[in-house]
Amino acid sequence: MDHDSRKSLVERYLAAYNGFDIEGMLALLTPDVRFENVAGGTVNAQADGIEAFRALAEQGKAMFTEREQRLTSFETEGDGASAGIAWRGRFAVNIPDGPAAGTELALEGRSEFVFRDGRIALLRDLA
Repeated sequence: MDHDSRKSLVERYLAAYNGFDIEGMLALLTPDVRFENVAGGTVNAQADGIEAFRALAEQGKAMFTEREQRLTSFETEGDGASAGIAWRGRFAVNIPDGPAAGTELALEGRSEFVFRDGRIALLRDLA
């Protein structure tokens, strides 16, 4: 896949994420997709395989009344890509020892992608 094809795939993934379209997200992933969310150098969420990803995505969907990921940069290298991401979301539920329902949070981070067979095979979110 060339740079533009990878960027287009990531943009379609982000549009599905922003629209709470889990089926749309899954359609862009390989069956053996690996997902990791890393905060402060620690993996705090992960999924191996599309069904584990689906379960994690369903949990995430229930946590927010609105959410958005926006590309701020995009670079490709080898079979992967690195994207700058601006994220914001409004919590639908109270988080134990964390934000209350209705709280809006905004973060800047980076996502790493590996592509295979025209789909996303690895997604690592770094904050």
